[in-house]
Amino acid sequence: MNDEIRVKVKAVGSNRCLAMYYTDPVSGKRVVKSTGTRNVKAAERKAGEWENQLRSGQYIAPSKITWKEFRERYEKEKLSSLAPDTRVIVGGSMNLVERHLSPDRLCKLTAAVMSRFQAKLRETGIKETTIAHHLRNIKAALRWAERVGLMVRAPKIEMPKRAKGQKMMKGRPITGEEFDRMMAAVPKVRPVDPEAWERFLRGLWLSGLRLNESLRLSWDFDAPFAVDLSGRRPVFRIKGEAQKSGQDQLLPMAPDFAQWLLETFPEAERAGRVFRMPCLRGGGPLNRDDVGRVVSAIGKKAGVVVDKATGKYATAHDLRRSFGTRWAPKVMPADLQLLMRHAEISTTLKYYVAQDAEAVADRLWANFGNGSKNGNTLGNTVGKSEVAKQA
Repeated sequence: MNDEIRVKVKAVGSNRCLAMYYTDPVSGKRVVKSTGTRNVKAAERKAGEWENQLRSGQYIAPSKITWKEFRERYEKEKLSSLAPDTRVIVGGSMNLVERHLSPDRLCKLTAAVMSRFQAKLRETGIKETTIAHHLRNIKAALRWAERVGLMVRAPKIEMPKRAKGQKMMKGRPITGEEFDRMMAAVPKVRPVDPEAWERFLRGLWLSGLRLNESLRLSWDFDAPFAVDLSGRRPVFRIKGEAQKSGQDQLLPMAPDFAQWLLETFPEAERAGRVFRMPCLRGGGPLNRDDVGRVVSAIGKKAGVVVDKATGKYATAHDLRRSFGTRWAPKVMPADLQLLMRHAEISTTLKYYVAQDAEAVADRLWANFGNGSKNGNTLGNTVGKSEVAKQA
């Protein structure tokens, strides 16, 4: 009887989206829904798609779509085309929805429910920036659900506003002395396998790699994220599947990191992952979160506090920040952007190019002292009385 279904398009008023409708062959009732567009051809195309779904029995009314059905379709139809790291990150946001809301049907994710979700995340101590990150992932998923007809309208989600005075950076670059303290603390945190962790920390310090990048970095030519020694200089080779842009890239490697790699890893060992992290107690494979927790424990044991207000200790990302601030005075912003593998130059400028005020002041005072025989760099702005005094 499904072959009796005919979906048609009609106007429902000026400045409103066209509607599509059909008459249920069993109940005789008319079923109407918006096409989401005022373009006739686009509306007819949507009507045809809906008619095909109805005839094949694939269509499920938006009110009946379960959360599980939605998630399975989103992962298969949308996330499967994105980078592996993106799939993991979005999956983490979805897991939080399940943990705090336990939705049985997709339509129950209303604006009020999503507001309650924010409050629940806040109660767990998650920072506003992290909450906003999860909400962006959920908002994108729900908008996709609306576009493909799994829900009538995606809920409006109010994004958290950054509190006045809240720092954009959740840590800070650590000093060389602090890094030495972290290296000295490694055997206290990992007495069984300190060498592997000391090598890993040194690699983070010299490379500026993100935590997930460091764990994926490989010597193998066909790996998504690899060391490439085939050219005149060592570089990072990144395949499109490993990053959001979807483009293959060769990106520069810091010379001191390249030199350290070649000195530390004999040619016979240059296969597979560069950093082969030992398992934690229990024998399971290490993931990014496990490794991050160990690095944080080392920072805590070393007493390296990067945020006095929150008592936060040094993390793997603070080592990356240190890399950025060390290279910022030595290269142009565009070069630093490539070294840091930032998608936007604004990120580079915001977090790394601005130098420590005291370091800048030291350079200014050094130049001031060398400005002239008498240390005067004020030029013609010096008054006559001052000139007389100097004479």
